Amino acid sequence: MKRESNEYTVQAVVNAFDLLEALTDENASPTASLLAYKLKISSNKLFRILVTLEQKGLVEHDKRTGNYRLGPSSFGMAQHILSSASIIRIAQPIMEGLARKHDEAVYITILNNDEVLFLDMVDSFQQVKAVPFVGKRFPFFTNAAGKVIKAMSLSDVQENISKRQASKLGITDMQGLESELDTIRKNGVAVENNGLGEGICSVAVAIKDYAGMVVGALTLLAPSFRMLQDRLEQEIIPSMLAGAEELSLKFGYVKIHV
Repeated sequence: MKRESNEYTVQAVVNAFDLLEALTDENASPTASLLAYKLKISSNKLFRILVTLEQKGLVEHDKRTGNYRLGPSSFGMAQHILSSASIIRIAQPIMEGLARKHDEAVYITILNNDEVLFLDMVDSFQQVKAVPFVGKRFPFFTNAAGKVIKAMSLSDVQENISKRQASKLGITDMQGLESELDTIRKNGVAVENNGLGEGICSVAVAIKDYAGMVVGALTLLAPSFRMLQDRLEQEIIPSMLAGAEELSLKFGYVKIHV
C-alpha cells in the first residue's frame, strides 16, 4: 500500500523548524503574536515550542521588548555544520594523495560528544579492504582517531573524564588509557588494531587550526595483514604526519620550533 509522504510527519517538529526559519530573516526579531500569525498556529502551541527551543538555547526571548531571536546554540550548530563541510572540502586533495600513494582508505574524522564521527573518505583500489565507515560513530577510546584527538587536545584525560563518565563510556582501565594517550601525544600518531573490528588497523594523526586547537584527524584504515611494522614506520606514519601538517597549515596552524 502506498503511503503519503507526510504520513510520518510530526507537526510540532515542522512548526519548530518553520519558527527557526522565520527567525533567520534578516533583522528578524518578532513578537510571539507576530510569529503565531506568520506560522498560522495557535498561541498555546507557539508558546510550548518557544519554551522548548529557549531551553535548548536555540531561541532567545527579550523580556523587555517581548521580541524573539535566534539563540547562541543555533549559531553554534550552524558553525559546526559549516566547519564539517569546510574540513571535508579542504582535506579532500590531501586525502586523495595519501589514498593513492598507499592504496588504502583514508578518512577525515572529528570528535563529537566523546564519539568519533567518520565524515568522508577516499577509498582504495584494493580487493580486500575494510567496510566503509562514512557516517558511523565509535567511542573515542576504541580507535586511533579518537585517541589521537583526545591525546592532542587534553594534557590529562583523567582530569577531564570522571569515574562515572568512564564507566558509562565503558573505559575499564583509565590509567592504562592515560599512559597510551601520553605515548600518542609524544609521537603525534595513534595506531590501533581491532578497535573498529577484527583485523582492521587504523592509523590517525591530528589536524590543528590557527589557534592550535585540534579540529579532527586524518585516519587511514586497512586490513591488519597489510600493515606490517616496517611499512607502518617507514611509509605510512611519515606520510600521514606530513599530510596532517600540510592540512593544518591550510587551517592556519603555525608550528613553533623551539
